[in-house]
Amino acid sequence: MSTGRRFNEFVSNIQLSDAQVKDAITKHTGVRKTLHNAYYATSFVKSFYDPTEILLYEQQMLRAYKSSEVFLDETQSKRTSRLVGSYGKNTAIAPPSDIDILFELPLDQYSRYENYAYNGQSQLLQDIKKVLEKTYPRTAIRADGQIVLVPFTTYSIEVLPAFKRASGGYYYPDTHNGGSWKITDPKAEIDLIRASNKRSNGNTIKLIKMLKAWKQYCNVPIKSLVLELRSINFLENWEYYDKPSVYHDWMIRDFFARLIEFQNGNCPMPGTGETIWYGDAWLSKAETALKRSQTACELESQESYALATIEWQKLFGNRYPY
Repeated sequence: MSTGRRFNEFVSNIQLSDAQVKDAITKHTGVRKTLHNAYYATSFVKSFYDPTEILLYEQQMLRAYKSSEVFLDETQSKRTSRLVGSYGKNTAIAPPSDIDILFELPLDQYSRYENYAYNGQSQLLQDIKKVLEKTYPRTAIRADGQIVLVPFTTYSIEVLPAFKRASGGYYYPDTHNGGSWKITDPKAEIDLIRASNKRSNGNTIKLIKMLKAWKQYCNVPIKSLVLELRSINFLENWEYYDKPSVYHDWMIRDFFARLIEFQNGNCPMPGTGETIWYGDAWLSKAETALKRSQTACELESQESYALATIEWQKLFGNRYPY
């Protein structure tokens, strides 16, 4: 099997199945509906939670996921919650991981928690937890740190309650050290990936998903967000950024060569400018990955595809095909 066909099949093998995507939609729309109905009058907006809207949403999301596009939900601005994290960016891979939701609270609730004598942020999480417990009484819901966790059997939903900022982004609660408000801008993160993915002809999403498979298989202690940001920055300057899958072996090799230059580096977060630190706990595994991908690329050039596959499988496991 040729290089391009093997990489195409690899990307297909790490995708969530249709059943997994549909199950994810069922889980997160249920949580979002519960929160919306608890905090907003039903006339606030036409809800997307009715069966017809959910079916359309499901079809759009499946189509975007299969085509390695960033899911563009045109009605997000009219809703009180949004998918964020890997599901919001379309960078999730199998097996299923936690689903992140940002729930936008009414602004008039902010002063209530800000004026608490101590740690109103913790009280906010507890209030969200109580709302969800009414709908999911048999689920061991937890509230701590910045999120409320709803641990379903197949998926866990992480709810980040937040207040919209006039200048863009959101305030969200942090219960540590007596409580404080932090800033996030998930739309800026999604827009950054979407722009890169469009420019690269879908390679941004594919590269991130392949790197997440490496992270899973090799147990690499690196944040997924670091892989996302470094992938975007790498493709911004890579000569073959928009080339088809026949170039994916070089893309993997050259990414690792670039990644190791950023040990203990940092990068500003989109929208907020806050810095994310890369660390170096992942460095030795990235160096090994570079050596193996260099060997694999040399074998690919010699058309020794079976031997090349053995090297790729050392990085990605058996989901990389012969």
